[in-house]
Amino acid sequence: MTWSTAQVARMSKVTSRTLRHYDEIGLLPPSRVGANGYRFYEQEQLLRLQQILVLRELGLGLDAIAEIVRDGRDQAAVLRMHHRWLLAERDRFDRLAKTVSRTITDVEGNRIMTKKSAEHWFEGFDQPTQQHLQQEARERWGESVDTTPKSTDWWRTQGQGWVAIVDELIAHLDADRRADDPAVQRTVEGHYQWIKGHWTPNRESYIGLADVYADDPRFRANFDKSDPRLAEFLRAAITEYANTKLS
Repeated sequence: MTWSTAQVARMSKVTSRTLRHYDEIGLLPPSRVGANGYRFYEQEQLLRLQQILVLRELGLGLDAIAEIVRDGRDQAAVLRMHHRWLLAERDRFDRLAKTVSRTITDVEGNRIMTKKSAEHWFEGFDQPTQQHLQQEARERWGESVDTTPKSTDWWRTQGQGWVAIVDELIAHLDADRRADDPAVQRTVEGHYQWIKGHWTPNRESYIGLADVYADDPRFRANFDKSDPRLAEFLRAAITEYANTKLS
């Protein structure tokens, strides 16, 4: 049984362009390529695609996934690590659910709250992921960076401005433009001006942000969902902009 690229894309919700890219980088070669250039996939390739998608959902970038599926890295060890993280997140959300449940009981019972008794309304609101990102930013950019919480909030909101920037970058990729192309640099200028609505990076911190986009598996996974070429392209484009425009 074989499936065409279009059939695999339809059932896996992965774009044909992404499947072609996976083939180009050696991550998911098809079982055969027809005389007409069409790619065909068999059961083995579908299983590998499922594995790739699972690892992407766990936050791994394509380089790490390649090590696992192609180079014999201990997949079970990686999955156990992410399983522990998922369990920790489950427990955190369970604590939050209990906090909200107690608050509902207090509100419905018209309970008069004191300063002390109201403290339990805010139990479980620790955000280890955000704190971890802030620590990473301080290590990359120095202790003087004091705007990381805003940049983290910005990433999570992902407004329409970000969507437009991503669409432009993918259009540049499809047109085979280089990172230093003036049109690409105009898009990066738009990104930089948009970022300045939340914080103003200098050359070092803007390049550091690009490195986080490309190297951190949590960020990389979001870029890969739009286009697997995007994170590295944006890193190169931001680096070019920072080195030529910023001090």
